[in-house]
Amino acid sequence: MIHEELQKLEKLAVQVSKKLESVSAENELLKARLSQLEQGIQEKEQEIHHFKNKIKISNIVDNRPVNPEDATEMSDLINNYIQEIDHLITYLSE
Repeated sequence: MIHEELQKLEKLAVQVSKKLESVSAENELLKARLSQLEQGIQEKEQEIHHFKNKIKISNIVDNRPVNPEDATEMSDLINNYIQEIDHLITYLSE
């Protein structure tokens, strides 16, 4: 009788071990998928940011009124672009 109980426990342990391996493999797949999705979200957020900047630039170019917060942000962005262009010109002229 004890021998039968030990065999049952051994079978259960094997089943649990297989299930654990299966769940662990599924977990790794889900982690990889989550990582891909998070990277996709980051890329989409960057695209949205760039599109917002393009819209702000087109508003300035079209002489549309821009609210003061956007104007300050746009001014900073343009100044950063100008500095970056200056650095590139200096680098290329060397």
